Amino acid sequence: MRPFLFSKSTAANQALAKKKSNTQFIAGGTNLVDLMKKHIANPDSLVDISSALPNKAEKTAKGLSIGAMMRNSATATDPNVLAKFPLVAKAILAGASPQIRNMASAGGNLLQRTRCPYFYDVTTPCNKRQPGSGCSAIGGENRMSAIVGYSEQCIAVHPSDLCVALAALDATVKVMDQSGKMQNIAFKDFHRLPDQHPERDNNLPAGALIHSIELADNNFAKHCSYVKVRDRDSYAFALISVAAALNLTGNRIVDARLASGGVAHKPWRWLAAEQFLKGKEANAANFEAAASIAIKGLKPQTHNAFKIPMLKGAIETALQQCLNP
Repeated sequence: MRPFLFSKSTAANQALAKKKSNTQFIAGGTNLVDLMKKHIANPDSLVDISSALPNKAEKTAKGLSIGAMMRNSATATDPNVLAKFPLVAKAILAGASPQIRNMASAGGNLLQRTRCPYFYDVTTPCNKRQPGSGCSAIGGENRMSAIVGYSEQCIAVHPSDLCVALAALDATVKVMDQSGKMQNIAFKDFHRLPDQHPERDNNLPAGALIHSIELADNNFAKHCSYVKVRDRDSYAFALISVAAALNLTGNRIVDARLASGGVAHKPWRWLAAEQFLKGKEANAANFEAAASIAIKGLKPQTHNAFKIPMLKGAIETALQQCLNP
């Protein structure tokens, strides 16, 4: 790790004023510190923003606002989250370890970088780390890589569990730009697909801060599920994850949400499968049909074709669990 300057800000405007070309904000540091140790991130200075932004969940006129500095463990146990948005809590508790959840912030979770092994190995080409150098995962070890939404520039996947739930719930990211002006970014537009610029993970404006995550009231609290398939039960990233939520009237599906991690460069919504489920009976046959729609046309890499039947099974399981949460 190279030397750097460190300062702490107690207000967002103060932190934004310190942002220079090679300055990075730090909160829990559960990802950034690793990147610095690996010499992937080499900031000249760090600004601690853990006391500069909201750190609680607060009710709003439309739903709930989760402060960017709220720790993941606090979010997962917050009474308002558990009562109205339990899918968020289920996703968080499926991720990382208790120690990391105690440190990681909600805003930082959205900004995690991929855990592709080639991204972390500075001796290998990686377009995400060094644009134009090539993607070592294409034709290399790509068991963990994407099966949808990738490009010839990058086949890495997004690592977050929380973000999968937020994608399913159509969250909004409230950000503060360098001038202090607030703006909202729909969650579906926050993260990017690699296209020709895999080095850009998201659409956060340059120098801006995530202020909070906004969730609108919905009817999914009673019937939701988070399924995560991984190599071990703790401290492992998803081979496949599925966030599922159903709005039911009796046994009829009024609305459905399906999102996945471990499949793409960003949390992925299965919109066609959701549309199929609307108006249908909540039963195994329709769940299987929806899962079949989701996996149609997916193109795996050399070593991860197993993800397709795994995804199909995970979607069916998650939907079934929505009936018995």
